[in-house]
Amino acid sequence: MTQTIKIAPYYGSLQGMTRKFDKYARQDFFKGSTIEEFEQWKTETRNKLSDIIGLQYMEECPLNPVVLESVEVAPDILRQKVLLQVEPEVFMPVFILIPRKPLLTKAGKEKCFLALPGHMGAGKYSVAGCYDIPAVKEKIEFFNYDYGMKLATLGYVTFCPDCRGFGERRDEAVQGDEEGKFLNSSCFHLAHMAEPMGQTVIGMLTWDFMRLIDYIETNDSWDTEELGCVGFSGGGMQTLWLSALDERVKCVIISGYMYGYKDSLMILNGNCNCNYVPGLWRHYDMGDIGSLIAPRELTVQSCREDKLNGPRGLDNVYEQVDIIRAAYALYGKEELLTHDIREGTHCFHQEILK
Repeated sequence: MTQTIKIAPYYGSLQGMTRKFDKYARQDFFKGSTIEEFEQWKTETRNKLSDIIGLQYMEECPLNPVVLESVEVAPDILRQKVLLQVEPEVFMPVFILIPRKPLLTKAGKEKCFLALPGHMGAGKYSVAGCYDIPAVKEKIEFFNYDYGMKLATLGYVTFCPDCRGFGERRDEAVQGDEEGKFLNSSCFHLAHMAEPMGQTVIGMLTWDFMRLIDYIETNDSWDTEELGCVGFSGGGMQTLWLSALDERVKCVIISGYMYGYKDSLMILNGNCNCNYVPGLWRHYDMGDIGSLIAPRELTVQSCREDKLNGPRGLDNVYEQVDIIRAAYALYGKEELLTHDIREGTHCFHQEILK
């Protein structure tokens, strides 16, 4: 015998919230028509976004890099594990995949790529191709998650960090060796710690990756003039924000993360906490943030049946890519923006790496 009652109809909030989105959202999109106006808007927008995500609360400190291990993990690829201090009492472990015969720039420096992790892949372990861990191997096969290792085999010195809440940086509630905890992240708990302080998960992640670029700049053998960054899903979100706010990233690949906020994060409102930034939607949509990357080289990869695109599918994606394309058109650099559309569901397609 049931111990509840049947309720019909329900009186939820989604309809009212979507009406408010339509009324108040995206008030600060670019309204000019010249490169000069766009450059001014970019500066103002970066300042506003930095404030919204709480970068003003991040604290400088020496990086104090420590090499914790150095092992051969594939033919002609050395993996170093380096620990960086990104804030006082906050540390970030990074796998650095170093090819024996790296690609070189015209200046003779080694080409570098950041490979940022998405969800449910144990952070850096999937991206760096740790096939010896069975749970990680399964996620690599499901999502094609080992794009860091793929880049290293192509000759790039590749940096695969644990972002906050992932891998070795999981917070107390998700620490443990059980498979569910090992693969998962503590973004929920990070958000609950950060947001009452005026901070956000993506703000902390963006800061940490900026510190990683600071570290790359300390090595004269590593190139930063052609620095690349790639990420899938949550890693695509991290790549979007880092590249939008830090022009030191020159080549950008965002996979599985480019769509309108209303469809994909309001109507589909069960996404991870790291996606949600208080006050953001009143000012910008995702394409506005992506347009800050112009006119640097950018590839956006979308899968046709990816449910994260929202109920309208690729139409929700095209609208945001068109916002970005308009920014590239201002510079006459449309050829530097590629929208790579693949069949299938939420998955990274490594063919775009070259």
